[in-house]
Amino acid sequence: MLAARPAKTAVKVPVLIAIVASLLLAVPPVSLARAPGADCQPFAKTPCLLPFPNNLFTRPDSSTPTGVRVNLPAPAMPVTAKGVRIDPREWNRSDGFSPGSALLVHVAGFDNARAFAATQPVVLSDMSQAFAKRQPIVVVDEQTGQRQLIWSELDVNAPNPAGTLLMIHPGKNFLDGHTYAVALRFLRNASGRPISAPPWFAKLRDGAPLPTAERSQQTRYARIFKVLGKAGIARQSLVLAWDFTIASRQNLTGRMLAIRNAAFAQLDDTNLADGVVQGKAPSFTVTSTDSLSASIRRVQGTFTVPCYLITCGPSATTGFHYSSLKPDALPTQIPGNVATASFECIIPSTATATTPARISLYGHGLLGSRDEVESGNVQAMATENNFVFCATDWWGFASGDIPGDVAALMNVNLFRTVVDRFQQGVLNMLFLGRLMLHPSGFASDPAFEVGGRPLIDTSHVYYDGNSQGGILGGMTTAVSPDVRRAVLGVSGMNYGGLLLLRSTDFATYAKFLYAAYTDASLHPLILDLMQQLWDRGEPDGYAQQMTTHPLPDTPSHTVLMQIAYGDHQVSDYAAAVEARTIGAFVHVPALDLTTNRIQDKNMFYGIPAIPSYPFGGSAIVIWDSGPGHTQPPPLTDIAPAEISGNPATRDPHEDPRSTVAARTQKSDFLAPNGTVVDVCGGKPCQTDAFTP
Repeated sequence: MLAARPAKTAVKVPVLIAIVASLLLAVPPVSLARAPGADCQPFAKTPCLLPFPNNLFTRPDSSTPTGVRVNLPAPAMPVTAKGVRIDPREWNRSDGFSPGSALLVHVAGFDNARAFAATQPVVLSDMSQAFAKRQPIVVVDEQTGQRQLIWSELDVNAPNPAGTLLMIHPGKNFLDGHTYAVALRFLRNASGRPISAPPWFAKLRDGAPLPTAERSQQTRYARIFKVLGKAGIARQSLVLAWDFTIASRQNLTGRMLAIRNAAFAQLDDTNLADGVVQGKAPSFTVTSTDSLSASIRRVQGTFTVPCYLITCGPSATTGFHYSSLKPDALPTQIPGNVATASFECIIPSTATATTPARISLYGHGLLGSRDEVESGNVQAMATENNFVFCATDWWGFASGDIPGDVAALMNVNLFRTVVDRFQQGVLNMLFLGRLMLHPSGFASDPAFEVGGRPLIDTSHVYYDGNSQGGILGGMTTAVSPDVRRAVLGVSGMNYGGLLLLRSTDFATYAKFLYAAYTDASLHPLILDLMQQLWDRGEPDGYAQQMTTHPLPDTPSHTVLMQIAYGDHQVSDYAAAVEARTIGAFVHVPALDLTTNRIQDKNMFYGIPAIPSYPFGGSAIVIWDSGPGHTQPPPLTDIAPAEISGNPATRDPHEDPRSTVAARTQKSDFLAPNGTVVDVCGGKPCQTDAFTP
């Protein structure tokens, strides 16, 4: 997730991390609790949050779109080594769970590799088995009765079987507001013998007399068994079953849309779906202009944005301001509270009054800054294709946020404020886009003119981002009134459920999280809990409305995803889930299956092939740096490893953006009538770093 930055900022992140570590990392070394938290059972004396997510942890609420409200039990929430328990109140504002939730459960006996192999559940390398007649792990949409595309895996990071969770992932995000039933059946232990249902579930399944604590579940389970029965899953075959409801679209996106709509109303634009720039431009100031090279000029400055946090600033650590304590309250602006955000733009010498440059936002990488727009590949894209790129810091995930982000890892109660900052950061990016597009914005300033005539074409504004910029760019695209076409480079979604454990970047930050929350068996659960909030500030909560089914008062969008095969930082598998969810088509042949890429012959299962070129819809294209450069990604929840002295294990993360053909593909796409063009000659796409 860490994209390349100019040399002058390359040392900031490790230095800041070291400083933060010395200040905050005063907790005992990681150790496993004597009784792993994951080895718990519902309705027992020991509080239990598994299986998760679970409608056992909801309550009826007719005021929500889903009819339920999350109700996580405080005694079951994870606790730090210092005794600080996660307070469920922020989670309990939601009307359901994450559309990308990893479904987590511990089943005694089905908690080791031999048992998993004996059972043969659906796995990542062949998700088509999710629909097999006797598939042991099944997820069914209770509204439609349809089985869902999923895969399953055991947490390979767990220290022992008692702490090993089964993780069930959606291959395509679950639908907002829908309820899903999970069925586990035909499970076998390491010796190949059938596993029995836990006593609490066996009573419900078999209609036995129930303890007082379980009686409230009879009606719920009658519905679950009926749904599963209609899907061909016999009640008596079940080892375990439960259901869960996905949060509504309103709950997932309502905060972001509220601040967007209120902020643009202050510009006198109250119709954001019509594609027409109305009202005034945001206020801005150009503070400097200079030359980076003979072919690139740099412009820097600041602009103002309404602030919906209690305090705004590049390193502030406060969350949204609310005028109400109601659970569905939306953020409000403290009167007169504004944010001052910085911007940086690069202008190529090819931009003239007679050949004005296309304009595009640029999104920087993990915990970086706006000056990544100076990177060599961005400058090359600008000069080769006559683009002006402008960037601002992604508040919440920029270098100034490192102390606050690390503190939130060590106390997840603070994570809400991080997610709130993500949303303010997206609003800042939207205002920067409006500044680029509005005739009275940058185009009216001498820094963007020659002879009184603008150097930029203000007919369309685009988006191009890499790594974190590709990830957060997905959310930005979904809510943008101005950007209609976006390139998401080496992107994906679902940090807590998919991205972090499969990223080499997470190793540095995991030390803080794991040192604070020492029960290793609960680490996947803690990440899943974080994702329940993270959805408000990353594309996992917006993907279903990113392209052809837009959010209210929002235009439709077209997206090109360019990903790197075997990426060490942003998982290809997370990118494939995003592509399925947004309705993208895939370039085929995607990979050369005569090599060790055969492992991933089914990576894009369920994604339709681009029927012909040029292609006018959203697409995903995978770029391969070759078997002599990069190995296939792990099929488990660990990050790839770069082995010293072995050039065939290098990270290809930056290779697509550094490839001329990939930049040509982006340029052809980022145009008024842009399309996806086959720049690979009908073959798998290879980067300029390709090594056979």
